[in-house]
Amino acid sequence: MDEADGAELEERARRLFSGRVDFLLSAPQLKFLPDPVAPEIAFCGRSNVGKSSLLNALTGRKAIARASVTPGRTQELNFFEVGGEPGGLPHFRLVDMPGYGFAKAPVKVVDRWKALVRDYLRGRQVLKRTLVLVDSRHGLKDVDREMMKMLDESAVGYRVVLTKADKIKASELEATRAKVEAEAKQHPAAFPVIHVTSAEKGMGIAELRAAVLADSET
Repeated sequence: MDEADGAELEERARRLFSGRVDFLLSAPQLKFLPDPVAPEIAFCGRSNVGKSSLLNALTGRKAIARASVTPGRTQELNFFEVGGEPGGLPHFRLVDMPGYGFAKAPVKVVDRWKALVRDYLRGRQVLKRTLVLVDSRHGLKDVDREMMKMLDESAVGYRVVLTKADKIKASELEATRAKVEAEAKQHPAAFPVIHVTSAEKGMGIAELRAAVLADSET
């Protein structure tokens, strides 16, 4: 994609996200999933990785996804519709997946989370891409690697997105990005480009919006 095409895609994505973005439903079990009538882009990451803040930044809303200081609070798949007319089909849907890596959660809760996520990933035909969010300050953790392995095994393509990039020095950020990129290349379902973002500063948000739009149209 040349520079002009990239700029056009970013502008289309900006207009789309500045329009209709509506919460649709929460699905604690697969039987509650909405009808698969629109492309879906899913977001996942460790608890407190900044997933809610990133979703809010992408959509230009302050509270489309509620941020929480309680790790593991989201235990359901939350669906948001982007674009289209109210009551009609959306351009695509965003899916906020439950945060993983909760140290204090009971074993039954963790097992239920794994079953829900694994079944969703393997059985959802309209799922176009998953974004795996990784805290820039910490890099990949074993729980991230476990998630990436699950995505590889489910044959679901994914992008790795570094969050909170404004919280560390530029040299440390570049070192983390290079390390994560090298490891991602070892995973068959991982997209080769690492996205670097800061919800607070707006860093990388326009580019990620464009990537989400492009993925939804593949």
